[in-house]
Amino acid sequence: MRRVRLNPIDVLRLGLLGIRSRKLRAVLSALGISIGITTLVVVTGIPASSQAALSEQLTSLGSNMLRADPLSQSDEPVLLPLGSLAMVERIGPVTHAAVVANTHATVRRSDRVDPNSTSGLTVLASGGDILGAVNGRVSVGRFLTAATDTFPMVVLGYEASRRLGINTVGTDATRPRVYIDGSYFTVVGILAPMPLAADLDSSVFVGWDVAKSELGFDGRPTVVYAKAREDAVEDVRAALAATLSPRASGLVQVSRPSEVLAAKNATESTFSALFVALAAVSLLVGGVGVANTMFISVLERRREIGLRRALGATRGQIRAQFLTEAIALSGLGGAVGSAIGVLATIAYATYERWPVVIAPTTLAAGLGGAVVIGALAGISPSMRAARLTPTEALATS
Repeated sequence: MRRVRLNPIDVLRLGLLGIRSRKLRAVLSALGISIGITTLVVVTGIPASSQAALSEQLTSLGSNMLRADPLSQSDEPVLLPLGSLAMVERIGPVTHAAVVANTHATVRRSDRVDPNSTSGLTVLASGGDILGAVNGRVSVGRFLTAATDTFPMVVLGYEASRRLGINTVGTDATRPRVYIDGSYFTVVGILAPMPLAADLDSSVFVGWDVAKSELGFDGRPTVVYAKAREDAVEDVRAALAATLSPRASGLVQVSRPSEVLAAKNATESTFSALFVALAAVSLLVGGVGVANTMFISVLERRREIGLRRALGATRGQIRAQFLTEAIALSGLGGAVGSAIGVLATIAYATYERWPVVIAPTTLAAGLGGAVVIGALAGISPSMRAARLTPTEALATS
């Protein structure tokens, strides 16, 4: 008798035959691996989304912000170079840089206010991206730009606006003004509180060029702010002082990165270890369920196995049939589980107002892991089915 070879399509049809003929059992069997893959996606997606939200919160606390101040030496302040902003911006990992300088000017609500009343406010010349460097934002109006740098315009810090009694900027015809060293400046914006630089809340910001032309500012910054990539904060801190004062870097004090950065790195490593452990347990549970189902399937289908063997099916074809069935069950359960896991993760992250983070590698690992687990779980049952002789299988059925 000539041995008949089965092509891959025929093997797939035989493998799916058991699933189609026993739909309820197939659904329950796939449910086991589906729950495992759902758990895999959920226990990785939800903590990853939580971690992303935590990282955003920690980043907002200034984990990558640096501040450089000149120190005093023999009662003479150390002067930062005129080109400090450009020098700092040339440091590769720096993403935002800004400079401010105390103009030593006095701000009042109007020229009718007692000259001896200063309100304790500081007039700062501002250059660069100060809001980006300190995670600040405008509450009302707008901030200064390069286009307004030469015009008599100011932006009030949160506390400065409260002390001056200004809480709105109005329209072009009704904008409030403040009196600074003999000149009126128009208020174009009010800032929200800045937790990372609370001293700036009681400041009045003017443009760099107008400070030099109207307030007698010499153009030298007094404080430099820089924000760098988190993986390079320490390197930028080491280079910042030498950049601002090449001959005497010890005369420039640079703030240390916040302890928040260390906490952020620790949470990332902790979450990574948790992901691996939970994923392994989930796949193991699903694999045990598939193996158990396939063993029962072999016991229930001994008559089918015996009949096919009597009609000329080889041991290899029997193995391929049951192995294909195990892989198909696992693949089906993996696909359904991945879809349910994605939906559950999106729903929970949206409810908690977290950013949704579902790594494509997780989905690929879930579906691929389900197929691999199904193949491993089906090896022993398929080999057991292939070892049955026609007479043995038909006699015990």
